[in-house]
Amino acid sequence: MTPTSSGKRSSGNPATQAKIELSVKQQREQQKQEKLAEYQRQLAKRRRSRLTWWVVGVTAGLAVVALIAASVIFAPKKVTYEAGGTGAEIEGVETFTNETQHVAGTVDYPQNPPAGGPHNQYWLNCGIYDQPQQNENAVHSLEHGAVWVTYDQAQMSGAELDELTSHLPSTYVILSPYEGLPSPIVLSAWNAQLQLERASDTRIPEFFEEYWRNQNVPEPGAACTGAIDGPGKQS
Repeated sequence: MTPTSSGKRSSGNPATQAKIELSVKQQREQQKQEKLAEYQRQLAKRRRSRLTWWVVGVTAGLAVVALIAASVIFAPKKVTYEAGGTGAEIEGVETFTNETQHVAGTVDYPQNPPAGGPHNQYWLNCGIYDQPQQNENAVHSLEHGAVWVTYDQAQMSGAELDELTSHLPSTYVILSPYEGLPSPIVLSAWNAQLQLERASDTRIPEFFEEYWRNQNVPEPGAACTGAIDGPGKQS
């Protein structure tokens, strides 16, 4: 057996030469099939990789959507009340007769905390405060129909304070600590007041329903923003 000029093996025997040529073709075909199989394996691998990343991306996207949806669904929602003034009677509510006028300086109020009377010309902007507020400014807010929710910091904190806050509407309300309260919680509106022991008391929403934005205040519908921000305002 001798090599040909092209480098192929050759044999003087035609039958043997045919076998040699068939063997070379088979080897080439086998190499071709192996290359094709390797290409298909790489292609399938890339497809699996893309599919994996697609699944990961979709899963992550769905997780984000679910998280956003859950935050919307389970986020605490501000309660709403109708403007009060129906004359409903609520157990424990005291009513008063206070005059309204603008004064300078401090006022010696007959109620503690005050529930109306002479007050500063600038009202306290409604909102949540973590520090005590000036009586004379807060009383002006009551004149506009706000409810002032005061609490004893020594007796009201954590979950109890959170529960109290959950009763508050988004506007026309002031929440602040107050020193020297006669009870852990006192709700004050213009010429009306309710003393409470617990934030779970069902009379809290009843008080808001009757006195929040009450139409019988001296200046119903007047603004509760745009004046004075007291110390420690949170929102």
